[in-house]
Amino acid sequence: MADKRQFVNFAFYKVDPAWRRLPEAERRSGAESFSRAVLARGADEIILRTYSLAGIRADADLLLWRISYSLDALQAMSIAIQKSAPGKFLVPAYSYLSMSKRSTYIDKISPEHEESRVRIVPGKAKYLFVYPFVKTRDWYLLPLARRQEIMDEHIRVGNKYPSVKLNTTYSFGLDDQDFVVAFESNEPGDFLDLVQELRETESSRYTVRDTPTFTCVAKPLAEICADLV
Repeated sequence: MADKRQFVNFAFYKVDPAWRRLPEAERRSGAESFSRAVLARGADEIILRTYSLAGIRADADLLLWRISYSLDALQAMSIAIQKSAPGKFLVPAYSYLSMSKRSTYIDKISPEHEESRVRIVPGKAKYLFVYPFVKTRDWYLLPLARRQEIMDEHIRVGNKYPSVKLNTTYSFGLDDQDFVVAFESNEPGDFLDLVQELRETESSRYTVRDTPTFTCVAKPLAEICADLV
């Protein structure tokens, strides 16, 4: 099981403003219905982390970061959410599908990072920074040795920021992007500095798209539901 790839989904939802105009009792009952729908799939099927984006982005209010060996389980949860009482008021804003995979490139500074790529294990950092990532076709036409050389610089920069944990997942053929990257950290300033420094590396020349970028604040499901009331 350790070498088996995981499906990873970042499901962003926007709450329809009409939800706030419902009576409080109806919203409270609906929030409980939403919680049951999310928890219907056990932890043995889906690893779940919940985040709030309220007041951070105008186009998304919450994120469900879901990891599972079963794509059917992820789909079943999404359908259950749609059928829950607030389902018609939760608009899917963005949804990124990817899988775990061992990296093509070698981290010569921290080789243990490569061992962890096949299995995504979310940490407990307060903040999560997520964005889809697309490289140019010219990047993939470079010889592997040249790509490794460029990535060596990229990796050196990343290892300067130990407070930022990177989770790279792969979307080739599954979704519209090449990768989805999710950075966990308790220090937003460190992440900002990391991204700024990465802009100055050679690998940045080969970036087509790394937006939209989402700043998400970790919140237990119970608190997410309370926000809905």
